[in-house]
Amino acid sequence: MEARDLIKEYYTFEDLCAIMTLLRSENGCPWDRAQTHESIRKNLIEECYEALEGIDRADDALLKEELGDILLQIVFHAQIAKEGARFDMDGVINGVCQKLVSRHPHIFAEEHADGAVSALDKWEEMKRREKHTKSVGEDLDRVARTLPSLMRTQKLLKKATKAGLYNESQEVVTKETLSLRYFELCADANRAGIDLEELAYSENEAFIAQMKEKEEHEN
Repeated sequence: MEARDLIKEYYTFEDLCAIMTLLRSENGCPWDRAQTHESIRKNLIEECYEALEGIDRADDALLKEELGDILLQIVFHAQIAKEGARFDMDGVINGVCQKLVSRHPHIFAEEHADGAVSALDKWEEMKRREKHTKSVGEDLDRVARTLPSLMRTQKLLKKATKAGLYNESQEVVTKETLSLRYFELCADANRAGIDLEELAYSENEAFIAQMKEKEEHEN
């Protein structure tokens, strides 16, 4: 396809894929051709955070633009993979559609969900089956280490608590109380010269190890 064939007033998803194919071709853009999964890795992270900014601002124009940038990154990675004969965009789409169908048995099968919590439980159950997760420890290990450590900590705690391996405090707290504690913690870390992000990462790893050990002892 010639470049002039892709100059339009209105574009489709297929056009986006065609443009990316052209940009990565011999007659395409030198910068685009030079990129790898690793070289544009941080771009995907940045675009996701910028889309969140659109949500937080309730700015539809910004959100639309940033969602487009995320989509661009997805198509970019898929094109790189296609050139290496690993997978392509059709495979990405097929995979996520299969996932949506299999993880909604209350929609596409005979099961029933009483509400949002029940539906989420079924999603997690089907996910464990698909991943062949046989233990809570394996489930904790699958929580992405690339997540911000605070977000990862909360996900680990939720999974461990739900599995009965961790007993959360029953103390009643408010958002205001937690906010005060949070800034006090950060201030204490600054005074001690401690990087909380690094500390949280190492503590998350230690927590997973503790939960695995506890699970083994209980079984």
